[in-house]
Amino acid sequence: MNLIDKLVQTVNELLWSPLLILFIVFCGLYFSIRTRFLQIRHVKEMVRLVTTGKGSDAGVSSFQALTMSLSGRIGVGNVAGTATGIAYGGPGAVFWMWVITFIGAATAYVESTLAQIYKEEQDGQYRGGPAFYIEKGLGWKWFAVVIAAAILLAMAVLMPGIQANSIADGFHNAFGIPQLVTGIIVIALLGFTIFGGVKRIAKTAEIVVPFMAVGYLLVAIAIIAVNFEKIPEVFGLIFKSAFGAEQVFGGIIGSAVMWGVKRGLYANEAGQGTGAHPAAAAEVSHPAKQGLVQAFSIYLDVFLVVTATALMILFTNQYNVINEKTKEPIVVHLEGVEPGAGYTQAAVDTLIPGFGSAFVAIALFFFAFTTMYAYYYIAETNLAYLVRGKHRGIAFLALKIIFLAATFYGTVKTATTAWAMGDTGLGIMVWLNLIAILLLFKPAYLALKDYEEQLKQGKDPAFNASKYGIKNATFWENGYKKAEEKKKEAL
Repeated sequence: MNLIDKLVQTVNELLWSPLLILFIVFCGLYFSIRTRFLQIRHVKEMVRLVTTGKGSDAGVSSFQALTMSLSGRIGVGNVAGTATGIAYGGPGAVFWMWVITFIGAATAYVESTLAQIYKEEQDGQYRGGPAFYIEKGLGWKWFAVVIAAAILLAMAVLMPGIQANSIADGFHNAFGIPQLVTGIIVIALLGFTIFGGVKRIAKTAEIVVPFMAVGYLLVAIAIIAVNFEKIPEVFGLIFKSAFGAEQVFGGIIGSAVMWGVKRGLYANEAGQGTGAHPAAAAEVSHPAKQGLVQAFSIYLDVFLVVTATALMILFTNQYNVINEKTKEPIVVHLEGVEPGAGYTQAAVDTLIPGFGSAFVAIALFFFAFTTMYAYYYIAETNLAYLVRGKHRGIAFLALKIIFLAATFYGTVKTATTAWAMGDTGLGIMVWLNLIAILLLFKPAYLALKDYEEQLKQGKDPAFNASKYGIKNATFWENGYKKAEEKKKEAL
């Protein structure tokens, strides 16, 4: 292990201590209880909101914002990350992925609603996210700069490598294509998208995300149908392993919780602050609308795509389980297969022999590619916060070059290093953002209360920040008006 790997490992051990897991769970439960479990009460409203609302010159539609956030949430973590969670936490890790997602839906509501409340219009586009709501809501400019720099570092440098590495490995394993060739193709396609701006990103997500998710789910359904008689056995194994009741996995219950939370968080992104960025870009009449849409997005991500991966692997017994501390194997079903996408490839091969490697490689390409341009959008938003004025154009160009370079580098470095660096970036963002939204909960709570009151009155809710004395919410100060209407009034 070289010096960089040792440094990354040490930082991860500090970031991902049991204290962080407890903090994530505490925040999720606190938000759930205070909002009276909106993730249950408002499911019907979430579905309605996804299919209504239109974009504008400055903002994207609710559906486009949903697909932009899903493009970030549905990535390598849904395929390779889920498999890794099972490898080190056993089948019980899947249960804890579900738990952290359920309580995380309330966290996703809070951060996305805050992003809408404190968003601003820059260069004809809506921008918002943790840095914006920290500065405007808490008044802590230094904290806002720190989190913007941390997210920029994570999104532009540390995390793209995971996605790129998985694409390159998948194509090399399935088709024998050298990682170098894959890297060149990926950055060429990625460059075309990110140089087109947020509107092109939104339009690409609107087309690609539903297509890739549906195709993946159909294969999972086929595998479950073929192994239909195993349903009670598999779900029994998940639940028993989650609580140490399954004798084989009784000694790794701590790992089941840790890996379930870590990989569940990696997949659903609740609390990271990443989903807040596309949420702020939406054109909506009330901040709570986008908060509810984003809460629903993590359901789609984990309860459909992540669960599909887990069930494919478990129904076909195509996995190994390793004791992370002793490195000793607990269960071995796949000799010589490293934890990751290889489990999913082997699972699909049981349905159609020889098809698994190619199918998963293509699925990984779509999942990872869309995640990378979501990462770029988030990085650009934080750079827009940090750099104002005439130097912004040069800064954006530099960001594009750095981002593409980090992506290309990810195609040739080891998967272990890629995941470790990604975990570092994720850990930093989660700590900083959870502290911020815990302190800023009140405006998000008031927005939900206002939204529910207007719904009861039969109105299409529209927000007015002045009514609740919310300061620095400049977009909503005098009630909701589209950007175009505000421009006309200014003339």
